[in-house]
Amino acid sequence: MITDRLFHILADSFWKILLPGIKVTIPLTALSFALALVIAVIVALVQVAGVRGLKQLARFYIWAVRGTPLLVQLYVIFFGLPGIGIVLDPFPSAVLVFAVNEGAYAAETMRAALESVPRGQVEAGYCVGMSWLQIMRRIVLPQAFRMAFPPLSNSLIAMVKDTSLAANITVTEMFMTTQRIVARTYEPLALYCEVGLIYLLFSTVLTWLQRWGERRLAVHGFR
Repeated sequence: MITDRLFHILADSFWKILLPGIKVTIPLTALSFALALVIAVIVALVQVAGVRGLKQLARFYIWAVRGTPLLVQLYVIFFGLPGIGIVLDPFPSAVLVFAVNEGAYAAETMRAALESVPRGQVEAGYCVGMSWLQIMRRIVLPQAFRMAFPPLSNSLIAMVKDTSLAANITVTEMFMTTQRIVARTYEPLALYCEVGLIYLLFSTVLTWLQRWGERRLAVHGFR
């Protein structure tokens, strides 16, 4: 039952939770995902190119990152690195970890998309005098991004929710803000449901953008 006190707590806390979402959660997600895409493209291209040594290094990176929990990775970077003299602030630590973690998953998405482009198109590029990098940039990558767009969009939505783990390394995002309000008001059920609804709101907006992007790609493709 929602009492007057609980109603006022929820109404007052809504903007206090939403503001860190706009100022911290969204920038954290955007920066991390942008870096993750750069990592993913590089790692995927290394695997497709089959460069000896680098390919094995790329596979090891994917194996190690995907095989360990994201929370452990956050703790290693933020709490572990100071033991060897490397100290990072909470926000950069979170960006680094989320980017490296998502980069491993996105690299496999991009690799599969790159390998799905017909080999004949690559050979046609060589026939007109293009280098391997030119073929990748002008022919293969545009098609690969189009095929990878839906799964990458899903990964972005998942990352929005995963940023709540950054509260464990003292990043003042939505979830940590909610925890502080709960500690003061003793209303965990209502407040955690409220922050869950705000995450749902962010995810819903991204889902709409994903569908808009897919429709646009179906008509125009990457230009």
